[in-house]
Amino acid sequence: MPKLLIVDDEEKIREVVKEYALFEGYEVAEAADGMQAIEKVRAEKNGFDCIIMDIMMPRLDGYSACKEIKKICSTPIIMLSARGEEYDKLFGFEVGIDDYVVKPFSPKELMARIKVAIKRVKDPRTDDILRYKGLEINFAAREVLIDGKKVQMTPKEYDILFFLAKNMNIAMSREKLLEEVWGFDFYGDDRTVDTHIKMLRNSLGPYRDLIVTLRGMGYKFDNIKAENQ
Repeated sequence: MPKLLIVDDEEKIREVVKEYALFEGYEVAEAADGMQAIEKVRAEKNGFDCIIMDIMMPRLDGYSACKEIKKICSTPIIMLSARGEEYDKLFGFEVGIDDYVVKPFSPKELMARIKVAIKRVKDPRTDDILRYKGLEINFAAREVLIDGKKVQMTPKEYDILFFLAKNMNIAMSREKLLEEVWGFDFYGDDRTVDTHIKMLRNSLGPYRDLIVTLRGMGYKFDNIKAENQ
């Protein structure tokens, strides 16, 4: 049975998320701040399958807690916040969160996001590699190398790149990317895709132009003479 860690200084928020999580069949542990969350992660022998964490908390905020937790394990983290500015989301993805949910949120939508986050970690990839010049995309290892050096990306950057690369030269609308990469009916602004594409291009550096913008449509991974092995 998958186990969740709910981290929020507001007991009512924890209770709502817990109620829906228990209904979905999850085991649930709770923490009231970032320090408690780190302690819970260290103490949980079998690890958590997903962590839902607020940003603004006493003692230690969610961003700082996320950084420390990522040093311990690779458990997906979904951040909760009353702030929906692009800067806050970008900073969250930079420190390693997997998803970002703005308060007030739909508990059903949150459950859908949790399910997708857990599935992404457990779903094995095919064992093939795409190479182009100094770029190497290893789907099975979930790694991207540029000139032999591993590129650090957020989970969603990996997901978007792998999906586009697997569907090379096929035009993908923002709606299609939301459906396939996020894995559920997305409630919100499709600029979320644009934000992640911007981050992905920055991570790809000299190969950023392989992600082509289709005006009024979406994006595609450009048709390149890549060698698949």
